[in-house]
Amino acid sequence: MRDLNDAFRRSFSGGRVVLTAGVAAQPDAARAAILAAVRGFEGFDADSDLHGEHDFGEVQVDEVHCFWKIDCCDRDLRFASPDPTDPADTVRVLTVMLAEEY
Repeated sequence: MRDLNDAFRRSFSGGRVVLTAGVAAQPDAARAAILAAVRGFEGFDADSDLHGEHDFGEVQVDEVHCFWKIDCCDRDLRFASPDPTDPADTVRVLTVMLAEEY
């Protein structure tokens, strides 16, 4: 699952990327830098990645502090995926939010 999450996060391909209102309202250059930081994130450790799934992270770009989270949903985006390791059964949704929106 970690490899699938990493591949999606790095490429933004094969799932959906959602920006909260606070991230979407950032100037274009700041928003691009935030998304680049999410794509390049490698700060996983035992405290922040308890299950080794690489599904959550925290980035800071200048003064903008953000969290990102990957959820594995069923194909209809109504429930959790029945098998997050099977891309045929899963839509990955990456949400990027300002820390204060959490």
